[in-house]
Amino acid sequence: MTADKPLRADARRKREALLATAREVAAAGDFFDLRFDDFASLAGVGTGTLYRHFPTREALAEAVYRGEVATLCDRARHLQATRPAAEALATFLRGMVDHMDTHQGLARTLATLWTDHSSTLAEGSQALEQAVTDLVAAAVKAGTVRDDVDLGAVMMALHGIGATHDRPDWRAEADDVITLVLDGLRASSMPGITRSQASGSSSASSCGRITSGPVSPGPNPSAVSGAP
Repeated sequence: MTADKPLRADARRKREALLATAREVAAAGDFFDLRFDDFASLAGVGTGTLYRHFPTREALAEAVYRGEVATLCDRARHLQATRPAAEALATFLRGMVDHMDTHQGLARTLATLWTDHSSTLAEGSQALEQAVTDLVAAAVKAGTVRDDVDLGAVMMALHGIGATHDRPDWRAEADDVITLVLDGLRASSMPGITRSQASGSSSASSCGRITSGPVSPGPNPSAVSGAP
């Protein structure tokens, strides 16, 4: 498969402007109300540029989703490279809740728009699962996380958090679920990572019996911008 030709700086800037506009419109819940051509005017580009980069509304939404996944995966890699293993894992999982909370409008928009994009959602879910796999494996190697837990359990917790966003006390309950997950993962001799410690900044590997079992991405992309 031939790699896409790199965009020139001006073309890249215009594409990013369209994506930023789409994220803002989706977060406000107006993604369906806006005429597709109006995305171009709001982004300050021509309609030809819009259709050249994103020929359909669905293509624009898919690009937004992929961008959100890439941002989260980059954050996981950054945390793994700059924090102690247990702190990196805790910070990422709690950051996922922050991300879901902040991007719930975008998540609802994407979930409503996509009924036939299961492969794209599956790819995003797999990428996030790999990011969590790497964080947990690093913590196992450091001796701060037990080595007998299937990683699918962690992903199921994240899926469940995103799928129940309409609960009245969702945020407090979501934070409690992450605390339970972290407590359950912790090696018996290690102290916990508190929320204040974990919120200082808001290749597949396997150790011991930590595995990355298949987890269905579910019918919506809410773990990325509201739940995987």
